[in-house]
Amino acid sequence: MRRLSVCCFNSQQHKHSLKKSGETMENPQMKSDNGNSENFNQKKMNPTGNSVANIIVNHDFSDGLHSWHPHCCNGFVVSAEFGKRGELSARSGGNYAVVTNRTECWQGLQQDITDKISPGSAYSVSACVGVSGPLSGSMDVLATLKLENHGSATSYLLIGKTSVSKEKWEIVEGTFSLSTMPERLVFYLEGPSPGVELLIDSVVISCSSSSKSESARIGAGDVNIIINPKFEDGLNNWSGRGCKVALHDSMADGKIVPQSGKVFASATERTQNWNGIQQEITGRVQRKLAYNVEAVVRIFGNNVTTATVQATLWVQTPGRNDQYVGIANVQATDKDWVQLQGKFLLNGSPSRVVIYLEGPPPGTDLLVNALVVKHAEKIPPSPPPVIENPDFGVNIITNSQLNDGTNGWFPLGNCNLSVGLGSPHILPPMARASLGIHEPLSGRYIHVQNRTQTWMGPAQMITDKLKLFLTYQVSAWVRLGSGANGPQNVNVALGVDSQWVNGGQVEINDDRWHEIGGSFRIEKQPSKVMVYIQGPAAGVDLMVAGVQIFPVDREARFKHLRHQTNQIRKRDVILKFSGAGSGSLSGTLVKVVQMQNSFPIGSCISRTNIDNEDFVNFFVKNFNWVVFGNELKWYWTEPQRGNFNYKDADDLLALCQNHNIETRGHCIFWEVQDTVQQWIQALSKDDLKKAVQNRLTDLLTRYKGKFRHYDVNNEMMHGSFYQDRLGKDIRANMFKNANQLDPSAILFVNDYHVEDGCDTRSCPERYIEHILDLQEQGAPVGGLGIQGHIDSPVGPVVCTALDKLGILGLPIWFTELDVSSVNEHVRGEDLEVMLREAFAHPAVEGVMLWGFWELFMSRDNAHLVNAEGDINETGKRFLALKHEWLSHARGHVDEQGQFQFRGFHGTYDVELVTASKKVTKTFVVDKGNSPLVVPIDL
Repeated sequence: MRRLSVCCFNSQQHKHSLKKSGETMENPQMKSDNGNSENFNQKKMNPTGNSVANIIVNHDFSDGLHSWHPHCCNGFVVSAEFGKRGELSARSGGNYAVVTNRTECWQGLQQDITDKISPGSAYSVSACVGVSGPLSGSMDVLATLKLENHGSATSYLLIGKTSVSKEKWEIVEGTFSLSTMPERLVFYLEGPSPGVELLIDSVVISCSSSSKSESARIGAGDVNIIINPKFEDGLNNWSGRGCKVALHDSMADGKIVPQSGKVFASATERTQNWNGIQQEITGRVQRKLAYNVEAVVRIFGNNVTTATVQATLWVQTPGRNDQYVGIANVQATDKDWVQLQGKFLLNGSPSRVVIYLEGPPPGTDLLVNALVVKHAEKIPPSPPPVIENPDFGVNIITNSQLNDGTNGWFPLGNCNLSVGLGSPHILPPMARASLGIHEPLSGRYIHVQNRTQTWMGPAQMITDKLKLFLTYQVSAWVRLGSGANGPQNVNVALGVDSQWVNGGQVEINDDRWHEIGGSFRIEKQPSKVMVYIQGPAAGVDLMVAGVQIFPVDREARFKHLRHQTNQIRKRDVILKFSGAGSGSLSGTLVKVVQMQNSFPIGSCISRTNIDNEDFVNFFVKNFNWVVFGNELKWYWTEPQRGNFNYKDADDLLALCQNHNIETRGHCIFWEVQDTVQQWIQALSKDDLKKAVQNRLTDLLTRYKGKFRHYDVNNEMMHGSFYQDRLGKDIRANMFKNANQLDPSAILFVNDYHVEDGCDTRSCPERYIEHILDLQEQGAPVGGLGIQGHIDSPVGPVVCTALDKLGILGLPIWFTELDVSSVNEHVRGEDLEVMLREAFAHPAVEGVMLWGFWELFMSRDNAHLVNAEGDINETGKRFLALKHEWLSHARGHVDEQGQFQFRGFHGTYDVELVTASKKVTKTFVVDKGNSPLVVPIDL
């Protein structure tokens, strides 16, 4: 129920039971100077000095109450001749309206403006109002919109309000813009307590921007759409979300004071993490616009010294489940104010939008000094990094061959370093693939002894040798000495100031030399960078040889991959023309244009994305496969036991079917416990077994034949919830039962850090063992999913993993590919590395991006398209690759009535122009080693 500061109301026929307290005005209180009389004419001057039309009919009551209607009360007009009511004369010198016999706060004077408003345009409202009758002090007068749609609840939009004292005229002002139009739109003035008369001198509503391009700038620049952002007007426009809010000038005996301004607010008596302070921003936030959010926050009480504070949007859309959009979070403390920063965009046209701050544990107060929400200005992209003398392939490690003993190295911790003989004389394979012919290694190694902690090992400072935005490959030989008991992890790590960076890992369970490989990149100037080799348990000796860290020449690798791609993704084609007149075609012009490459390149999308037509246009134009981000996962389709939601998945599936886009089903189960609903975790073993079978039956029966792939049990290398609860057989049984329910679907395993060398739990060797184990239990594993959430990719490292996995003979898909860099050019290069490696490898049969649109991806700085639809440098690189992978040919029919070319697999149009006619045919080039003969019947 809506709360007003001066009165309450009860529910009657014309109730406000759905109306809330969030305002949509930009200037909540614009009081007039009572010493100056203003003339409100039917034309109003805008800030540029041009007059703009007032859409209000009979705005100054010169025609009585024509076009105006008292709302559940009475009204009349006091004319200029009549004089004044009480001590108040008409401010304009003309007539004014009196609204009387008011028994509720919401009763007032209204006018239907449905036909006068255009969606997407911005409107300014200004009304001259007063009050009369039994009152002391002041009363709030509100300007409100009522939005009515058949079959749905009436909604209300508060435009503005002002505080009015008896015998004074005041101005209530505000702005509004509607992205979609209701069936009926009514403007009215309301607010004073029952029994108090509402006086209205004149009303002006004018269009402040007449086009969508102009209305899109509402809230732009320096305009904060939050009303009363620093609490200078008390707690007006603010409310508690499940808790109380209070205003303070200080707390904790003066130890907590505002960072700026005179006051701050607290959300107190919180009993849930989601309790906090909120403001409704419906009508002030526009769809398809990006907004920056900044808040100054801290915490207090309950002996909590640090906690996460999050900014969240609650979005309500007719016919849809409520959405909760996480904008940003920050670690707040009880010692000082911190700044929270984030960004959001709404795809659709919600009926309500509320922004709120939440997060700390129950019992801890959340303090807010300010909240700012502004249209995000477009930031020009960073230029491509200029790297002088990159020295590709040059090792930056000092004394890598140990020809000078351990000079350049030092022990990290109190371990001992010495030099031994007997390590391999050749480079590890991944380094060899990047460096080519290379001088032999010395055969010397660092022997690390007396290790008392896992992090102890040989170290070297490399701060001055690194160049920003260069991608470095890491390579070394490592071996365990005495003291090992069971498998041991060995890791090449980098300490970059206070951060740990993974340069590669390997698991060792024998006394052989093992290759360790990985990659990294530094994008912000560090003050100190140290490389060190660590990992085995305390007491285990470690041997390290041939450490290499060198910048990679990606362009040289691309040249090799282009050649490889032409071998495996193209086919020789012979167009053989036949039919009437074909004997005389020799020399006739032939044009062949590839319309689509058949190699699957898809993307993740979500239900909210398809409300944005710009998103949909880019998606259907550039992708031929799709995977749903969350909408098929069990926690989405059955969040509470027996409460099913398949509508979102149905909506996405319908879009894809309409555009002939193939779909992957992700995922039936997810093995990581944190992703499993609480109601499932609470089940007994028998009930869990039944729930698993019901999930399989419900999902695969409903969508039988509609999903080409299913990720059966996601991330089994990193989780074991179902296996721990139901036994080892459950994993294979999931595959068996899924295959029985939908035999047409290819069933995949799916996991992360398979291809990048930085996680021993899911390295290719472990993944292969896992798949073979499932197959031995009878699981019909039909595909191998590599998620591909990767940083600073290096081709030979990725390719080596693919080569190892390829021995299984299963189709390999990158199922969730994304890369991240603050520089769009570098990010685009990372993406090109991954796409080229995939396209050039014969075992890879498809690539799915894990999104492409800013603010709708799981990683920051990973997008191809900026939030408001501009294709960035990464997106341009992606589109250039797709264009490169289309074949076109032009030539003439030979004497045998044929035309030959070599082209990528996919769909083509051929055009033949003769003296008498032009013939166009469509054909498909599929996979094959022998030349494809395509008969063209003329």
